[in-house]
Amino acid sequence: MQTNVPGYPRIGSNRELKKANEAYWAGKISLEKLQMTARLLRRQNWETLHNAGIDLIPSNDFSYYDQVLDMCLMTNTIPARFQALQATQVAPNSPELYFGMARGYQKNGFDLTAMEMTKWFDTNYHYLVPEFDGTQQYTLAYNKALEEFEEAKALGIHTKPVIIGPVSFLLLGKIKDEKLQVADLLDQLIPVYISLLQSLEKAGATWIQIDEPTLVLDLTPVQQSLFQYAYNKIAAVLSSARLLLTTYFGSLQDNTALALKLPVQALHIDLVRAPEQLEVILTNIPKHLQLSLGVVNGRNIWKNNYENSQQLIQRAVTAIGEDRVLIGTSCSLLHTPYDLDLEELTPQLKSWMAFAKQKVYELGDLKSGDTAALAANKAAMQARATADIIHKPAVKARLAALTDSDAHRKSEFTIRQQAQEAVLKLPLFPTTTIGSFPQTEDIRKLRADVKKGVITPSAYDAAIRKAIGESVQLQERLQLDVLVHGEFERNDMVEYFGEQLEGFAFTKNGWVQSYGSRCVKPPVIYGDVSRPAPMTVDWSSYAQSLTRQPMKGMLTGPVTILQWSFVRDDQPRATTTLQIALAIRDEVNDLERAGIRVIQVDEPAIREGLPLRRADWGAYLEWAVRAFRVAVSGVEDATQIHTHMCYSEFNDIIDSIAAMDADVITIETSRSQMELLEVFSTFRYPYEIGPGVYDIHSPRVPTVAEMTALLEKAAQLLPARNIWVNPDCGLKTRKWPETEQALRNMVTAAQQMRIAIKQPV
Repeated sequence: MQTNVPGYPRIGSNRELKKANEAYWAGKISLEKLQMTARLLRRQNWETLHNAGIDLIPSNDFSYYDQVLDMCLMTNTIPARFQALQATQVAPNSPELYFGMARGYQKNGFDLTAMEMTKWFDTNYHYLVPEFDGTQQYTLAYNKALEEFEEAKALGIHTKPVIIGPVSFLLLGKIKDEKLQVADLLDQLIPVYISLLQSLEKAGATWIQIDEPTLVLDLTPVQQSLFQYAYNKIAAVLSSARLLLTTYFGSLQDNTALALKLPVQALHIDLVRAPEQLEVILTNIPKHLQLSLGVVNGRNIWKNNYENSQQLIQRAVTAIGEDRVLIGTSCSLLHTPYDLDLEELTPQLKSWMAFAKQKVYELGDLKSGDTAALAANKAAMQARATADIIHKPAVKARLAALTDSDAHRKSEFTIRQQAQEAVLKLPLFPTTTIGSFPQTEDIRKLRADVKKGVITPSAYDAAIRKAIGESVQLQERLQLDVLVHGEFERNDMVEYFGEQLEGFAFTKNGWVQSYGSRCVKPPVIYGDVSRPAPMTVDWSSYAQSLTRQPMKGMLTGPVTILQWSFVRDDQPRATTTLQIALAIRDEVNDLERAGIRVIQVDEPAIREGLPLRRADWGAYLEWAVRAFRVAVSGVEDATQIHTHMCYSEFNDIIDSIAAMDADVITIETSRSQMELLEVFSTFRYPYEIGPGVYDIHSPRVPTVAEMTALLEKAAQLLPARNIWVNPDCGLKTRKWPETEQALRNMVTAAQQMRIAIKQPV
């Protein structure tokens, strides 16, 4: 058997890529220094996998920003608005163009909005959505895959280049010209893919991994036919290179027969998410096809259960022979932290865990069948199953006592809306922000210093209060209507709460990439969850004491805390979510008792948690919506409950979004030019909505006219009484000057809308 790793983390064990990218964007380091950092990270990854004895080591899994964006540049899939900028660049992989497409570009006479960003399947990774608009001439403009294959080869390491398959590349994108057909676009892209694959074959690549993760989705017959067409064309021109068709995140199900008859040499399947698919595949697999078994979880941090994995491996070996079986991680290890050896967790917790580096060595253990390794693994599994730090009878009893009334507000929305209007006295088009303000280097240093003991807790509290006071004053000067305290005390919207909840553990270096240079350090949920004390009440109460304007309490919702954590795998996710919901409910009620009349419970991860197959949506949405309602339904009618969701498509779940019964929902709409609002209008969504009027993931400052135009679109779709004005998301990653100017423009746009409908500013 050979071992196969579909991909490896790329940010660096100490977030070296994040730091280098941000330094380059700020003009603090040269392009050469950034490229040197990237080369070092690639070398470290290849050597780690080589030293672990991995047979199929990936290359081209590295990206400065996003692997889908890389494919856009490689295939010359450049959005129309960026083509003039492209024409000014010497190199096809120009960083001006590359990072401009990712982050927006506002200099040298250009004012270009960034590409749309959305979730990568049901993960917390975000990819940039390809745009197909009829203006593009598809060519192999930049052969990144070949460059990195040759780079590894020069180091004496033979790798398996990784590329996104042509059909998934198309299906994950957006066609901007309705005259274009997917089949026609595929015809134009296939020659580019053939050139790419032939170049890799000529360079000596023996295996080439082609990712087609859309094969685990519900596909139409037309979409299914695209795969057969594309791979017949590709197979006809390759002679020696072997193609490893890679699927992950779910089961092939009704696409199984299609995947098995494609003219490739190996198929990778995810047996962590869908172990049940193995039998039907073994029954129907053609004799020429090798099978890569994804048995080690590429999306969680728990140690592999060798006994369970060996059963799957042995079943495959018995059915098709050892020489046709590969064993691998379920998906790219992009979604896991680098190295457990860098952590200072308790020995008990560490004995149950494995990060990316440990997972590749687990593959070695499974391949060798080492008796001592198997025995040690079995002992770790048994110890975890019986550990008393996991199970809390009081938490289980409270969960069992929940009733339907705990998930319902006292009155329906129309009654609540009147009560809230009477208390809050807000104008039409009320303005607010999503929660966080820029996290400056000074603020981050404060948090680090108090953790290290460099400053006292009282000095830290005083400094945070000062930052809150300054942010309140700024918001008042800008004439925002509903204020926030700025979240300066929070390192991360999930980690901050997890640190104060029982049943959570925390890493020091457990970073994973969310998008671009944005990294998160997910908490680890290992046991039953409860809230021992209030978490945010003091900060929100202090901020409210500084102003007469309403102050929003800011919380993260139970589903998002679950989705953005590494979750225990020894009980149903629905059970863990309800435990978190009860903890958040206690915090919501305490905020209300402290005089906070607007409380936002963010649930950006509701959509990403959807199962990939529509048939499984109902059960998930039922428990996810119930958890949110349990968290927020303990308050009075006059307390306004907000929720926030970013970078999600709502068309298919709008009824469940409405069922959440939030008084106000704020959503991302600026990159999509308010397209997302159409579904709310068609559905006649009864609640209030804050459609984001500017993109916070770009440093670009939008004009008043742009934001007014977006609000005018919103007013054509929604009642003016129900429209809020806000950015797309929190402002944590932005700088203060651009933030202040953008918010000033936003408030002016709201004021102009009030004038337009003849309401006083």
